[in-house]
Amino acid sequence: MTASSPSLLQRLKRLNLVTQIIIGLIAGIALALFAPDVAKSCAFIGKVFVSALKAVAPILVFVLVMASIANHKHGQETHIRPILFLYLLGTFAAAVVAVVASMMFPSSLVLATHDVAVTAPGGIGEVLQSLLLSVVDNPVSALMNANFIGILAWAIGMGIAIRHAGDTTREVLGDLSNGVTLIVRLVIRFAPLGIFGLVASTLATSGFGALIGYAHLLAVLLGCMLFVALVMNPVIVFWKLRRNPYPLVLTCLRESGITAFFTRSSAANIPVNLELSKRLGLHEDTYSVSIPLGATINMAGAAITITVLTLAAVHTLGIAVDIPTAILLSVVAAICACGASGVAGGSLLLIPLACSLFGIPSEIAMQVVAVGFIIGVLQDSAETALNSSTDVLFTAAACLGEEKKAERLA
Repeated sequence: MTASSPSLLQRLKRLNLVTQIIIGLIAGIALALFAPDVAKSCAFIGKVFVSALKAVAPILVFVLVMASIANHKHGQETHIRPILFLYLLGTFAAAVVAVVASMMFPSSLVLATHDVAVTAPGGIGEVLQSLLLSVVDNPVSALMNANFIGILAWAIGMGIAIRHAGDTTREVLGDLSNGVTLIVRLVIRFAPLGIFGLVASTLATSGFGALIGYAHLLAVLLGCMLFVALVMNPVIVFWKLRRNPYPLVLTCLRESGITAFFTRSSAANIPVNLELSKRLGLHEDTYSVSIPLGATINMAGAAITITVLTLAAVHTLGIAVDIPTAILLSVVAAICACGASGVAGGSLLLIPLACSLFGIPSEIAMQVVAVGFIIGVLQDSAETALNSSTDVLFTAAACLGEEKKAERLA
């Protein structure tokens, strides 16, 4: 008996994170169904997980964005500029698609709001005023109070300043970024337990109707990602190349997207994308830079996740959203997405930044993050597939477009 138990634990430990999350999800549902009183007592496990996320998210955003800017290299003769434009255009367009879909098919979440005061902004003017005050917040205060907009502003400023520092300083900053990422991965390794506690306690308290809300939210997320992958991105590629974009789009989805779906890491999919770019006959000096860069800043899927989950929280809390504020959210979501962590679920940790635009406090925003982890088994895989396949797609579109322009000029 004693020998079999460690064997079972070892087998569970060897399973990948996605499988472990699925097991935690199923176990939470089963416990809520057959032992609701016991399931309610598991709320503490979920609270510990959410608290760990709240603790690591501010420093994660600050260090990763600062290190990314500080270690950016100058001087390569490449077609990077048009590729960067396509990256930013695609990310912003994805956020706009998510805003439209969220308004057409609003989602509601089960959130504990009875003990948290929510102050809704009066309109775009108040939102912009709050945004400006958050930007100039004291950096220590921003980190302590999880003011993500202030954290982002200080990270960008420090990153630009440190770009002029010595190589050793930038190497230390890179090592610090790797250390923070390692801690985040450690926290996320406990996601199966946290999700088990969250699902069990939520369903036992609120009933299984909460699953319907999650299913609707997941349908909106995946629908937006499919629309961007099969409609929006082809439109952008057609605008760049003036020819049928679908052979290139489907090739990238098949050879890059499928791999990224299962690895759930844009960084892990970089070798696959480099090899695909080589087979497509692209310029090596260009794709050797744009593919790793795209794994960091080309985040259409992350922009969709941030926007949809933020607007789901807004709808749940009854906060009205006007068109200018929705446009501002799209811009902020695109900027946030560019700073998304390369680890699984990294984009979820940037949701509080977008939520702060609407006066939603961190306590509620991190509950939305937890909901994201519950549906993340499919959401994060689809998000990574869209992000990674688009890296190759836009690199190829920009390279082929520049070659076509050079041929016309010649």
